[in-house]
Amino acid sequence: MVSPAILVFTKTTGFRHDSIPAGVAAVERIAAELGYETEHTEDAGVYNPLDLARFAATVWVSPSGDVLDELERAALADFVTGGGGWCGIHAASTAERSWPFFRELVGARFIGHPPGCTPGEIDVVEQSHPATAHLPERWAWTDEWYSFDEQPKDVEVLLEADEDTYDTAGLAMGRPHPLAWHRRLEAGRCFYTALGHAAEAYEDDVFLAHVKGGLRSVLPPR
Repeated sequence: MVSPAILVFTKTTGFRHDSIPAGVAAVERIAAELGYETEHTEDAGVYNPLDLARFAATVWVSPSGDVLDELERAALADFVTGGGGWCGIHAASTAERSWPFFRELVGARFIGHPPGCTPGEIDVVEQSHPATAHLPERWAWTDEWYSFDEQPKDVEVLLEADEDTYDTAGLAMGRPHPLAWHRRLEAGRCFYTALGHAAEAYEDDVFLAHVKGGLRSVLPPR
């Protein structure tokens, strides 16, 4: 029997991040370290019950816009609630705005960010999770600082932005300002991080350990 693999998905119908190739390469390396093969695609047709049965988890690396049709949406929902893993990186929170279930999957909707990548500081509010166990209580980082339309519901927040350390440009959420979180969704596991705009991030060992821990947390025990 062939071991399940990890599906890496990067379809965009909106803004396309230049960092997607670097993100895909990083996820492929991380998956190999975790003992998994990967399949990268922008063909949403893979989201059907037969194909999804080959995967333990799917990683969305900065997709944007509506990228699935109704049957593909149903297949992804069944995959996750039935026990599959979903990991979203950076612009994953900008995708599938017309699909109400996706809010449950990703946790919250992106509404904007201050211009460019700027330095700031992050409060690591949960250090027992694999995505944050390697981090100090305060993490200095440079990125796009995403803001969301609401506090994510039914999640455990892992990282929060300290808005006093960067210019929010009218997009302040106040405290807390979540940046990464995880949750169970019926039998499935979900992880999302808003970080990862620049290609350089995917060469940073600290950030890569964050992504690796997030991916590991959505995979089934082996």
